[in-house]
Amino acid sequence: MKYRSLLAGAVMMSAAAMAQASQPATDGLYSADKLMDADVHLQNEDQAIGEVEDLLFGDDMTLQAIVIETDDDNFDPQDHGYVIQRGDFTVETSTDTDLEDLQYNVIVNLDRDALKQQPTWSNDWWQKARQQASQTWQKTSDAASSAWKDTRQATSNLLQRAGEALEN
Repeated sequence: MKYRSLLAGAVMMSAAAMAQASQPATDGLYSADKLMDADVHLQNEDQAIGEVEDLLFGDDMTLQAIVIETDDDNFDPQDHGYVIQRGDFTVETSTDTDLEDLQYNVIVNLDRDALKQQPTWSNDWWQKARQQASQTWQKTSDAASSAWKDTRQATSNLLQRAGEALEN
C-alpha cells in the first residue's frame, strides 16, 4: 500500500512536470509594439530625454540596437536620433500582466556626454552599418564553410583509413 502511494505520487509529480514542460515559456518575451515610443532615460536621471524611435535587427533577427529620438531641448535642441547598441541599454517592464497595460521604460547606460558621442541616426549611418554587417556576415559564412570542408575532409580520410585497415 505504501509503495502504491509513493508510485501514485511520483506519477502525479511527473505528469505535472510534463505539463509545465509542454507549455511554452514566456520569460523574456517583449512586445516590439509596446517598446516603440517607450520613454528613454539616461542612467541616474529621472526625467525622460526622449523615446524609442526604431528597433534595429541583425540578419539573425536579434535586436542589435535601438534608435532613440531626443525631445529634451536642454539636451539636444535639434531632436537628433541616436543609435544605441545592445549592451548600452536595459528595458524595465511594468508589472502589468495585461498586454494592453504593459509599459516599458528604457534606461540608456550612458551619461549625457557619452550619449552625444553615439552615432547619429541617418541614411549615411544606415548604409555604412548595412555594408559592415554584410561584410561581417560574409566573413562568418566563409569561416563556417571552411570549417565544414575541413571536417568533411577529415571524416573522409578517417573512413578511408578505417576501410583500409579492415581490408588488411
